[in-house]
Amino acid sequence: MRISLLLAAVFLSGGAQAQVTETVSINPGYADQLWYSLQNGTVNSRPALEWDLAFELPGFTASILVNTIKPGFSVHRAPYSVSDWNVLDTAGLATWPTLQNSDTSWSVGGFNTSTTGGEFDLGWGDYNFVTHAVVGDSLYVVKLATGAWRKLRIDGLVAGTYMLTHSALDGTDEQSVSVQKSLFPGRHFAYLDLSTGTTLNREPAGADWDLVFTKYITFVPQPYGVAGVLHNRNAQALRVSGMPHSLASYDLSPMATAINTIGYDWKTFNMSTSAWELDEEMTFFVKDVPGNIWKVYFTGFGGATNGEFTFVKELVSATSVADAMSHPTAVQVFPNPVSNGRATLVADLNEPVQHIRVVDASGREVRRFGPRAAVGLVQLELDLAGLPSGMYMIRLETAHASAHTRVLVD
Repeated sequence: MRISLLLAAVFLSGGAQAQVTETVSINPGYADQLWYSLQNGTVNSRPALEWDLAFELPGFTASILVNTIKPGFSVHRAPYSVSDWNVLDTAGLATWPTLQNSDTSWSVGGFNTSTTGGEFDLGWGDYNFVTHAVVGDSLYVVKLATGAWRKLRIDGLVAGTYMLTHSALDGTDEQSVSVQKSLFPGRHFAYLDLSTGTTLNREPAGADWDLVFTKYITFVPQPYGVAGVLHNRNAQALRVSGMPHSLASYDLSPMATAINTIGYDWKTFNMSTSAWELDEEMTFFVKDVPGNIWKVYFTGFGGATNGEFTFVKELVSATSVADAMSHPTAVQVFPNPVSNGRATLVADLNEPVQHIRVVDASGREVRRFGPRAAVGLVQLELDLAGLPSGMYMIRLETAHASAHTRVLVD
């Protein structure tokens, strides 16, 4: 059946799925990180402060993350090269850059800030395209959560093994640590506790989760700690703002790869009432790791008191974005916004329209248009005169499919 009404492909495969309300908790004070699968629920939860550094396992970017939310822990780039290891002086430490991870990409950790901007400069070292090894070229000073100061260098990444060295500032207590990628199959990162030298296998396999609920650092523009949601490197998300959740629909718009697309700003803290308030006009569509598309919006947030996130999820398409994008956009309305009460709906279909419904922000049907016999690429005139200004959903239904789009009436 040739029909372009695939804004929500699930309608072609047996009907929409029920909404499910979920509550997950990262515990008081945002003490934990929680990995979540939209299909299967919570996958794993671990203490957020149990690690210091994390080493990227897949790909070639060799990202090294810093646990920037760990109280008392910080890493500073020293203005020295690795050849200065024995003569490093901490004079001027207060002016040295403090490392911060990107909040948009897992592949840009705090250690990956480039110093030369060269094509093969990964920040902490340079990639050799002949040997496929990364050789460290930078020095760092670390303040551990215990209050102790250490100097540190990433020696290299060779044959799948990260190697690093750290010692007291005076060179005593030198320790070498290695992190072998093969010991963490399927994971995105391996984690390290510098104080004990222990490597941690703390996150689920990358194929098993879509979202991580966590506290992280964003930039406003200064670094600032927030509690929110980041997504898997193999997931994508789309933010829809300015309309109630009931009207928000996935219309095959390009999804974003930035891991903070969901982020934290779907909520604000009201200083007058000392309560968290949620944006009732912010909805997210998430392409999970398997390729399904979910509608997600938040209905509750407990803050640091209990670390609870309450949200609604709904499977809106069991078809991947790549599959859906092979079809043309389902329906369009022009002009949009409508200012004179007249609008034209354009659709490409091969069976007659049974009816077209216009629904307001509360979900109430405010206008209905009867059957239309035309098929193919058709233009259907709609009379919207008399409707109050606002956002409306227009839903077109045939015998075997349906599609919807949004229109703003001025």
